[in-house]
Amino acid sequence: MTTHDDSAAPATGAAEAKSGRPGAGPAPFPTTTGRAKGYDKAAVDAFLEAARTSFESDPAEAELTSADIRGVAFPLVRQGYAIAPVDAALSRIEDAFAAKERNRAVSSRGARAWVGRTRETGQVILDRLTRPPRHRFERVGILRYGYRVDEVDLIADKLARYLESGEPVTVEQVRAIAFRMQRGGYREVQVDAVLDGVVEVMLAVV
Repeated sequence: MTTHDDSAAPATGAAEAKSGRPGAGPAPFPTTTGRAKGYDKAAVDAFLEAARTSFESDPAEAELTSADIRGVAFPLVRQGYAIAPVDAALSRIEDAFAAKERNRAVSSRGARAWVGRTRETGQVILDRLTRPPRHRFERVGILRYGYRVDEVDLIADKLARYLESGEPVTVEQVRAIAFRMQRGGYREVQVDAVLDGVVEVMLAVV
């Protein structure tokens, strides 16, 4: 397990949150133009400020976790912040939160307990990923759209190999996963939850 100096890790997010306010300097992210939509600037700025405050607060008083960072969603508007740079900043902030949570847990419960908990989580995810193909997640109704079953199953096989034998997969690759849609496909919320769990396990053992 690698030890990280996470005290300055979210500085990018903190600076972005501050500089995004009127009169506080240049915009922290590029702005979309024309018909292209981006993230609502006020929502992004407010969340980054909340993340900075939570990261710097006492652990018992922190209101946000790495899971909250990973799951945040912003309204899409014209002339908003470009999506890719914001997502990249959020990934860095999530990494910083995860490192802080890991270090805190190891300090309070010991490395053995932390590793044991991570293994249990990984096993639960692996049990889901290794279910029979086309039956790994619930399906939406035949008239509704869900994730394409064949694409999800392909990714599930790859992630299962990562958990079983350490086949190379990076956090960035998991975060970038996207699926096309099909009628009667896999229920999105279930698939997304498992992908989030994989990211959590990966960050826990960095």
